[in-house]
Amino acid sequence: MKLSMWSAYYIDLSPEEAVLELEKNGYDYSELSDEHADVLLSRGDPRQVGAEFRAFAASHGVSFLQGHLMLRAHILNDVDRNYIKAQLDMFEALGVKNAVLHVDRTRTELSFEELREANLAAVADLAAHVSGRDTVICLENIKAPIANSAENLLWFIERIGGENMGICLDTGHLNLTPHRDQAKFIRTAGKYLRALHLADNDGSGDQHIMPSAKGTVDFAAVFAGTRAIGYDGLYNYEISGEREVDLELRSIKLDYIRRVSEYYYSKR
Repeated sequence: MKLSMWSAYYIDLSPEEAVLELEKNGYDYSELSDEHADVLLSRGDPRQVGAEFRAFAASHGVSFLQGHLMLRAHILNDVDRNYIKAQLDMFEALGVKNAVLHVDRTRTELSFEELREANLAAVADLAAHVSGRDTVICLENIKAPIANSAENLLWFIERIGGENMGICLDTGHLNLTPHRDQAKFIRTAGKYLRALHLADNDGSGDQHIMPSAKGTVDFAAVFAGTRAIGYDGLYNYEISGEREVDLELRSIKLDYIRRVSEYYYSKR
C-alpha cells in the first residue's frame, strides 16, 4: 500500500517545508495540491521548476506520483485550460503520473447534455495535450450530476479513448450523492481507477475528515474493493478538516491515519 498525504495538509507551509514534514513523519508519497502547484508555477518555467522540485523531494525520500490540477478551473474557458496545460507540463517534469481534474459545472444556462458535450470537448483537448506521455488525466467524481458516478465518468473516457484517461474516486464526494456505494463505484471504474481521495464525512457536507466514528464512509468497502481490482496507485488522504492544528498534532494524526489504513488494508 502506497500511503499518501495530500500536500495541502501543510497549506501553511511552502512546498519544500511540506516535503520536510512528510519525510519527518515517514510518508514517502504525496499528492501535490493545486495550491502548492500554483506556488511552484509562479517561480518560472513549468518544466524547470518541476524538475527542480522533483530533485528536492527525491533527496528527502518523497515522491509526488499524483497531483491535483487547478481546483476551481472552468475548463470550458480557454485561459483556465491553458493554465492547466502548464500544470500538466510541470507535473510531467515532477514525475506526477496521475493528474486529478474536475469537470466544469458552472455553465448553469446549459442543459445536462449540452454541459456534458462541452466538457467532453474540453477534456479531450487536455488529453490531446498529454498524448504520448505517461500522464493520466483522472476525472474526479463530484456532486454535479454529469460527474457524480463511475458510469458518468466512464461516459467521457469511452468517448475520448486512449491511454491518458482515468478516474479518481473521492470517497467523501461519493458519500454525498445518491450513488453512495463505494464498492460498486470501484468495481465499475475497474482498470480506470488510478487515483484516490480518501476522506470521511457524516453525509451532511464535505467535511474532509479522517476515518472516524462521526463519519459514514464505508472504508472497509473502499480498501477491500481496491484490493479486489488490483489497484496499485496512492492511498491518498485529502483531509482539510484536520489541518487547523499545530504541526505536532498534525503529526499525531498522521500516525493514526497510518494505523487505520493498515487495519483496513489487512482485513480479509
